[in-house]
Amino acid sequence: MPLLNFFRLRAMPPDSRTHYKRELLAWAFLPMMMGAIEGGVVGVLTKRLFTGEVDETMLDWAVAALAAAQGFANISSFIWAGVSHGKNKIRFLTMLKIAVVVMIAAVAFVPRTPIGLLLLLVCVVGTRICWAGVVTLRSTVWQANYPRANRADVAGRIATVQAIILASVGLGIGEMMDQNEEAFRWIYPVAASFGIIGAWIYSKMQVTGHTKILADERLQPELATMYPWKTIALLNEDRAFSKYMTCQFIFGLGNLMLTAPLVVVLANQFSFDYLGEILIVSTIPIILMPMSIPLWSKLLNRMHVIQFRAVHSWVFVISSICFGVSIFFGNTLGLWIAAAIRGVGFGGGVLAWNLGHQDFAPVEQSSRYMGLHVTLTGIRGLLAPALGMGLYTMLHGMGETTGGSVFFIGGAISSVGGIGFLLLSRTSPDKSEI
Repeated sequence: MPLLNFFRLRAMPPDSRTHYKRELLAWAFLPMMMGAIEGGVVGVLTKRLFTGEVDETMLDWAVAALAAAQGFANISSFIWAGVSHGKNKIRFLTMLKIAVVVMIAAVAFVPRTPIGLLLLLVCVVGTRICWAGVVTLRSTVWQANYPRANRADVAGRIATVQAIILASVGLGIGEMMDQNEEAFRWIYPVAASFGIIGAWIYSKMQVTGHTKILADERLQPELATMYPWKTIALLNEDRAFSKYMTCQFIFGLGNLMLTAPLVVVLANQFSFDYLGEILIVSTIPIILMPMSIPLWSKLLNRMHVIQFRAVHSWVFVISSICFGVSIFFGNTLGLWIAAAIRGVGFGGGVLAWNLGHQDFAPVEQSSRYMGLHVTLTGIRGLLAPALGMGLYTMLHGMGETTGGSVFFIGGAISSVGGIGFLLLSRTSPDKSEI
């Protein structure tokens, strides 16, 4: 009963409850598909499957690209916002999900050759580009279907469902790949089949006031832009949001640069199997999310997102330092602890990332603010893996054999963003004022 009560929103209007139940069911199936290309999972699989088949340096950079695909694919957010302007949101979202299904199923057919590695990159990056459209348009659906006071609860509960399923999928894939390295030939089609079910369920969703939303969009054709400089122009229009995005960019850069080096370090310097690597890189951080989300949700409900980030950002800094120390001394226990701390950070991050822009945006411009936020996430997602792997390669060439220093540098970069949040929090409004 306590678990059922956690997912029940009695305070929501009846119409919103109907939307919520259907959406929650759809998001119970969709992560079964997306878990197969989660950055840590697909990064570990690629590193181990193609070792000895392709040049090692090329493989490490491919792993970096796969681990960061979820981030840099978000650059396409402004394109999806423009293309979908004035179009039926549920149909557009369903179309994107079907495209994802096809690309994930195609992973089963890639050969373990340099060409196969390229095809794998195309499938995963293509999937993430389409998923960036899902995330962008989902914000409009949430704003239409759920009252402001309930959105953090909805986002938190959906994120919890996703986290539990993603963690389970990662565990399952790790165990099956340890038993048979060719298991991915059937794992990915099975994952795609769950995506079909989730897409079908979501296709039956309704959007409150959908007709009016589409009519209003069609009356503002100038917003249907696919020019990035028009999206970036918002930074000049809202200086408070610009400062927040600057701190967020620096903070996020320090975090995103560490995933690819972590995969490489675990493969090269520790004696983990598939399951062990996936546990540290992906499963443990994901499974800790639902445990911390309720606490972070209460905190975010009480304060402005800048004040929230001024507290939350230091969890990631601590995790980065813990990773660095553990790698430097070859301590496996510290790796598990660092992964758990990172998961606690993810719990707050998923809430602030999805809802933080609403503390700045007028209701009618929420999707515009979210589009800019997602696009900037994509830009740092493009830069971060190159920075992380570049530093790892450079330091390794200088004789730093453990790779731990990269994590200290990442933590230092994130701490600069955290200090920025602390300074901004002194002048940010209280939650009651927004």
